[in-house]
Amino acid sequence: MTSEHIDRKQCKWEAAELLRDAQVSPKAMTALYMGLLIVLNLFSALVDTGFFSIFISILVSLLSTVLATGFALYCMAVRRGERAEFLTLFDGFSFVGKLILLDIVFSLFIFLWSLLFIIPGIIAAYRYSFAFYNLYEDPDIGVMEALEMSKRQTLGYKAQLFTLDLSYIGWNLLAIFPTLLLSLKINQDLAMLMLYGIPAPGTYFGLPIFALNAIFGLWQLLVALFYIPNCTCVQLAYFDVAKRTSGIGKDAAPTQASPWDGWNAPDGLG
Repeated sequence: MTSEHIDRKQCKWEAAELLRDAQVSPKAMTALYMGLLIVLNLFSALVDTGFFSIFISILVSLLSTVLATGFALYCMAVRRGERAEFLTLFDGFSFVGKLILLDIVFSLFIFLWSLLFIIPGIIAAYRYSFAFYNLYEDPDIGVMEALEMSKRQTLGYKAQLFTLDLSYIGWNLLAIFPTLLLSLKINQDLAMLMLYGIPAPGTYFGLPIFALNAIFGLWQLLVALFYIPNCTCVQLAYFDVAKRTSGIGKDAAPTQASPWDGWNAPDGLG
């Protein structure tokens, strides 16, 4: 089957309606998810002593992957009209070995393609972007099988996936803006230290860096409440369309019409 044009505005509106009717609050689930990520990252930042810090960084990365899996599983349940409890965030532990292996292989593939140039690396990232969703839906499949399925599913959809990501770039920039400003200031002070020996200040805006990271983390959490659930659900909508048109994936047979078919999404959701 051939790819089809996906109505991005319609998908965003549909996701908003589904999230509004979710049995477990998407804002509460997002707050728990992002809050745990903030705690993990702050803990990692506090530990900066040799080998132990490397171990903590790896552990934090692993736990972040598991939490991302759980949040995606929650959004999958929302799209199916099912109830997913807060403990769903930890469901990734049941197949954590495959999650780690897929993350390693995925990163390796992107790195190898990026050696050719940045554009092939970006294309590869979209080519294999559905691999994780394939594994989430069916943990019994192999890592290479999940990647191969994604490669076939994304045929004809890479440009649309790229456009979808661009439509959320404003939210992403809003979330990281304070952290970006602090990073620029710190890099400027480090440059002054290296060039002229001027010591870097211990605080910024009257607060230590640890406290600022905590404040900026809370800001990112606040912003995430308004777009992360919708973004994930819309990505899953694209995934479902790609499964249906490619005939590849769990329950990939042509599905019944969406209950939102025939409705027009309100303006401003694109």
